[in-house]
Amino acid sequence: MMQQESKKTFGIYLLLLLVPLFWGGAFGAAKHIITEVPPITTAALRFGLAGLILFAAARFSSEWDSKKIKEQWAGLLLMALTGIFGYNVFFFMGLEYTSAVNGSLIVATTPVFVTLGAVLFLGETWNARLALGLILSLTGVLLVIINGSFQMLMALQFNAGDLLFIAALICWVAHGLIGKVVLAKVSPFLTTTVTTIAGSIFLILLSLSERGWGRVLSMSNQAWMEMAFMVFCASIIGFFLWNKGIQKIGASKASMYMNLVPINAAWIAFFLYDASISWQQIAGMLMVIFGVYVSTTDHKRFGSKLEKAVEKAN
Repeated sequence: MMQQESKKTFGIYLLLLLVPLFWGGAFGAAKHIITEVPPITTAALRFGLAGLILFAAARFSSEWDSKKIKEQWAGLLLMALTGIFGYNVFFFMGLEYTSAVNGSLIVATTPVFVTLGAVLFLGETWNARLALGLILSLTGVLLVIINGSFQMLMALQFNAGDLLFIAALICWVAHGLIGKVVLAKVSPFLTTTVTTIAGSIFLILLSLSERGWGRVLSMSNQAWMEMAFMVFCASIIGFFLWNKGIQKIGASKASMYMNLVPINAAWIAFFLYDASISWQQIAGMLMVIFGVYVSTTDHKRFGSKLEKAVEKAN
């Protein structure tokens, strides 16, 4: 029984690698789509379509549970307001007033605050291994974002737009911590479905002020393909696996995978959008990967496996 549970947990660690892959890819996709459609409208279309598909799947599979939704409506609503609505609104608004570098640096601190919140409020354990992983990952993310140029770091100027990114950061941290509580009673699939539907409603209402829905019909084929990727991979699969990860391994360990988002965004942009990549960024990527490995693996479990392997060899 213990071995089966261990295999399931190991499977979650592997599946969580898809989350930053999909969310990293969504950066490049969204960057192109918003050249054709306004940003909030893009987000509303993305989560609106994802919500419809998830709702249909929930009803078809009998996963829809009105009783559970009524019992946990407050937590589910807060998750929708923070992770779907608030994060996307503050993120896109922040980009209008500050640089992507500033925003990325602020959002990169997410795992630190999620981990601290999980330890302080949710009773998750803190250890030196987790701390080391956080430091390594955060340093690696920094190298990737500033492209190894510390002159760029020293030249950073913070402005009002950075406050919007801090608001986005607070929203995402709250989303993860609230999710840990809600997911103890509601399945990851139902949680993803309800929060996506609720969040998309708020996004649609706000998007009306952009008056950009008329442009949706004239979107290019490339933009529709990118939207399909964001709907199915980044929204439906990505958020389901994220919620599943929080449920199974905790908010602190799951949040470490967020550090892989800029890594995937960098190499996807390199291969698909002709962006450049430096050796400093590659070094940063490797540091992040090692940091995530250090913080999410159980050294005792891997140590015992190593000992068994040595015994067999002898």
